[in-house]
Amino acid sequence: MLRRIFASRLVAVLSCLLVLVAGVWLGGHPRYLPGPVADVLVGHEDRRVVAEGLELIYDKYYRSVGRRALADAALAGAVDDLDDRFSMYFSPKQYAQFNDSINNRFSGVGLAVRGVEAGLRIQTVYPDSPAQRSGIRVGDTVTEADGRKLAGLSETAATEFIKGREGTRVTLRLRRGDRTLVKRVTRATISVPVVESRLADAGEQRVAYIALSTFGPRTAHEEVAAAIIRLRKRGAKGVVLDLRGNGGGLVSEAQLISSMFLPKGPIVTTRGRSVTSQTLYATGRRLAGDLPTAVLVDGGTASAAEIVAGALQDRRRATIVGVKTFGKGVFQQVTPLSNGGALDITVGQYFLPSGRNLGGAGVKQGSGIEPDVSVADDPDTRGRDRDEALVRALDVLAPKL
Repeated sequence: MLRRIFASRLVAVLSCLLVLVAGVWLGGHPRYLPGPVADVLVGHEDRRVVAEGLELIYDKYYRSVGRRALADAALAGAVDDLDDRFSMYFSPKQYAQFNDSINNRFSGVGLAVRGVEAGLRIQTVYPDSPAQRSGIRVGDTVTEADGRKLAGLSETAATEFIKGREGTRVTLRLRRGDRTLVKRVTRATISVPVVESRLADAGEQRVAYIALSTFGPRTAHEEVAAAIIRLRKRGAKGVVLDLRGNGGGLVSEAQLISSMFLPKGPIVTTRGRSVTSQTLYATGRRLAGDLPTAVLVDGGTASAAEIVAGALQDRRRATIVGVKTFGKGVFQQVTPLSNGGALDITVGQYFLPSGRNLGGAGVKQGSGIEPDVSVADDPDTRGRDRDEALVRALDVLAPKL
């Protein structure tokens, strides 16, 4: 009797194991499943075809290709086919690097760049960085990295050829006006300053100069707030907010920083197919009060930086000085994936208090923000002999102080 019970239980256990193993194998080999069964186990027909195709490559391609590499390639290809420069797939390694960059730390040579037709135009050279020690300047264009031409690559893809492990070297070919330069630079861990601040002279008065490099870290607003409070105590009678080369970051940070200048009222409205439409309003303490304010912008001012500049312009709170901004009217959402990577895809558009959207049709580059005071900044002189846009901003503020 006991033997029969034991035998029946053993058969049941083995049957369950057999079904489990078969299910796992068939789930990874959907072409052996009948259509209706595959739909249940794998999903709808389109997903089943993708799984079937990847499995065929894994099984039959002439050389071994790992499943993780196939999944990375499939996701990257799908995002690339969206023809959206702002959307991307992060592999697990790239997502870790992205999180480092959000916290303003990365391993590289110490540059902030903007993608241009010829490669990467240098917007900022960070102090005491390998790039600065190598003599690289703002305004230079990187055309090659270790012999790889950067023309035609997305900004994200091109910068990957410059970043790398600390202590390794990269050879950069640069264009400076009519000259071509070659610099061999040793990479290091770079900690990017989020805020640079100081007092600056505007006629007979002094103003707070605050340069914000990114809206990425969730503490950006805290650093801006601390700078405003400190410089007001030291006698600042106005503010120059420098958003040149600032490619944006978190919309929530844009809201909080705008709120330091604006009374109650709208800052930005976001709308999208899969996200709830909402309007973000000024909140918290208006730390800058009614201090006369100028905002510096250029072609590298984008996204969250355009939200701040645009909100202050629309509500006539600040004078915008410089050249036309980038013209990005969409925002992205980063969603982590189970493989340790993430999708960063465009999910909606944003609209300034006046109702305008700064982008073009869909994800195309748009009109951007036209400055109230135009000044053609010379990037080769910025931070050295004469910062033309800053000088003009100080001149604009002087009569208002």
